[in-house]
Amino acid sequence: MESVRTGRGDGLDPQRRMRVREVLERHVRAKSTPGAVGLAVRGSGGVACWTAGRHTFEPDSPRVREDDLYDLASLTKVVVTTSICMVLEPHLDLDERVDKYVPAFQGDGKDRVTIRHLLAHCAGLPAHQRFFEACTGRDAILSAACGTPLAYPPGSRTIYSDLSFLLLGAAVERAGGAPLEELARRYVLGPVGMVETTYLPGRELLGRIPPTEFQAEQRRGLIHGQVHDGNAWAMGGVAPHAGLFGTAADLGRFLEVILNGGKVAGTRVFSEAAIRRFTSRAGLAPCSTRALGWDTVSAAGSSAGRHFSVRSFGHTGFTGTSVWVDPEREAGVVLLTNRVHPTRENEGIRRLRPEFHDAVMEAAVF
Repeated sequence: MESVRTGRGDGLDPQRRMRVREVLERHVRAKSTPGAVGLAVRGSGGVACWTAGRHTFEPDSPRVREDDLYDLASLTKVVVTTSICMVLEPHLDLDERVDKYVPAFQGDGKDRVTIRHLLAHCAGLPAHQRFFEACTGRDAILSAACGTPLAYPPGSRTIYSDLSFLLLGAAVERAGGAPLEELARRYVLGPVGMVETTYLPGRELLGRIPPTEFQAEQRRGLIHGQVHDGNAWAMGGVAPHAGLFGTAADLGRFLEVILNGGKVAGTRVFSEAAIRRFTSRAGLAPCSTRALGWDTVSAAGSSAGRHFSVRSFGHTGFTGTSVWVDPEREAGVVLLTNRVHPTRENEGIRRLRPEFHDAVMEAAVF
């Protein structure tokens, strides 16, 4: 049910490391998720990896392996879209109006919405719309997002919004002069070395992909190897807010680059200034924990648990995924699950995430 792999100087206390395994095993037994992969990394490259459970709750289901690919859900927002913004920032003015890059974004109050508002989730847009019920294709979904009225004045409050990232994706395509998938490979996945992270995984990878939800109402049945998010699915599987599939090891490489100030093997992927700017609280809306694309730890109830420093930043995904980074302790933590299998009504992930992060950080001697 579990495996541990460590590198030299991984920074984890061997006696306490078993606690991490016990947390994952206990939540598998409690059916918080069929299975999980957990990973801890340091900027210096040390790594520990744990696996627990199976792809589904069936006893003959494949056991989870370290190299399984999970539907990363909204981790797509930080790994792809936010990261592209960090690279393109000289060509993508964060304080420019959105309609400069997305001319169809018109309506009452929308002329006050900037790219920075989109990144900080305070643009005035609602959290989610089920566009996939009436729209098919990227252009139709984007048009529906552009036509959605603002729900509140920009900058007055924060509502975590998929619609913000639908618009942000169109803006980065305009600024980058290429489709989102191409920009992702050119500026992030390729340079970081995330060789197994991809949109639209091929059928040959199905044996390594735990299924997500069974959706009878959408007539999709058991979702396996296709993106779980409905709007991303209706867009063809490639979207700025969801759609990415990847491994814990690839996400660990991504976090190592962030911890190393944007460099990998002597090659710069992101500038140190951009990393600081995008991972610090944006300060655009009252009482918001949001940075630019990223989130930061809250005073209470954070999915990061109790031990990440106030400078920490991370993100979660609806399918049961998360990444958290503590630059003070030079620590990065990845958790991948398919907690929405067989239904999203399972909310055990709310307890699993902080307990897992607490166990990892309590085991660390960074």
